[in-house]
Amino acid sequence: MLIIVGAIIVLGSVLGGFGMAGGKPIAFVHPSEYVVICGAALGALIIMAPKKVLMDMIKMTIMCLKGAPFGKTAYEELLKALYELFLLGRRNGMIALEEHVMNPDQSTIFAKYPTFINNHHAVEFLCSGLRPIIDGKIKPDQLKMLLDTEIRTVEEESHSPIDVLTKTADAMPGFGIVAAVLGIILTMAAISGPPEEIGHKVAAALVGTFLGILISYGFLNPLAVNMHFVAQAEHAYNRCIANSVVGFANGMAPVMAVEVARRGLPSEVKPSADDLEAMLKALNTK
Repeated sequence: MLIIVGAIIVLGSVLGGFGMAGGKPIAFVHPSEYVVICGAALGALIIMAPKKVLMDMIKMTIMCLKGAPFGKTAYEELLKALYELFLLGRRNGMIALEEHVMNPDQSTIFAKYPTFINNHHAVEFLCSGLRPIIDGKIKPDQLKMLLDTEIRTVEEESHSPIDVLTKTADAMPGFGIVAAVLGIILTMAAISGPPEEIGHKVAAALVGTFLGILISYGFLNPLAVNMHFVAQAEHAYNRCIANSVVGFANGMAPVMAVEVARRGLPSEVKPSADDLEAMLKALNTK
């Protein structure tokens, strides 16, 4: 939602300032310029990126418009889900976690926390981290390397759409120049015409340059930066899971494994130690 507000402010400021100087918004209505600039940018984007990167870019754009789903409530649900899971494992043995890890959609623990269970990537990350320990395939002290490798791979993949969008944004002023040059070609072809026609064609050519710069610095580059922050929020969520799972696998009590996760959270979503203690006590009394 904030992205839409920002876009409205950008357009309002540009068009408002232009209008205050005596300009008319109709001067920007040159469909051919939009076709050249936006069409060339789209084509370059398709040439630049594999299909998966393009799909990831669309998903990240939608996530940016909706807002990253990793707020304080999401973390509170995650910490409570981890605590319940670890408490079950401590009381009944790691084998008791198998039904929740192998079939997370049927888990009675995960079902209590809709924000977490609806985040399929996070659920899969948690289950894939616990599964080797339950199966006895690796030692607890080897788990950190396994999870760090997975997190690093996800981080690298998330940078690809951002890099592609940034390169496209950087190319937009160039496409604006292409549109402007085409406009000048048309102007030179009509140089013997009336001044009004020549002026109209020159204005259209300048609009091409203006659009390329505005789309680049007013929309695409800011969107790429927003994607970066959304990706960071997702990585922080995964690291929270990894820190807690590694702590529990290495023998920490459930409450301490969750406390390790809490301490690694960004300040804007980190519950206080007292808040965490109250949340976990409430679970114990149910």
